[in-house]
Amino acid sequence: MAVAPRVRIQTQDFDLGAELAALRLGDPQVGAVCSFVGTVRDRNAGGPGEVHSLELEHYPGMTERSIEAMIDAAHARFDIRAVRVIHRVGVLQPEDQIVLVAVTSAHRGASFQACEFVMDYLKTQAPFWKKEQTPQGAQWVDARVSDDAALARWGIRSDNAL
Repeated sequence: MAVAPRVRIQTQDFDLGAELAALRLGDPQVGAVCSFVGTVRDRNAGGPGEVHSLELEHYPGMTERSIEAMIDAAHARFDIRAVRVIHRVGVLQPEDQIVLVAVTSAHRGASFQACEFVMDYLKTQAPFWKKEQTPQGAQWVDARVSDDAALARWGIRSDNAL
């Protein structure tokens, strides 16, 4: 049986149930599965304004290596069994799934912590660029101070926000 990759960058949607089942398949030591699914909002975080679509770009190869390093860091910090990250790129609409972070472990605490750690790390360190289409036109989405602060609680400094 082929092992599914830990990281996938793709344009197509993903099936949450299928991904979680595949992640825990064949590992009887799994006692907990924690997942986070991010979706595209119809409002931007910078204030009022309707978002018609969100376009994501990435740097192929570098993006996957960056996320693999995040997963390695999670394994070093937490007693976890497996991690899967799927991130979509291309043009997405409000309500579309954009990212999946899923973690298995023997006990729930490690899964919860590692899932949140990977997502916090992903928001600030993965090389993705986001552009929103709004009634006012296209605009690039800047990094947020709150995302840097979320990563800082893990002892990792990020100065991405303006």
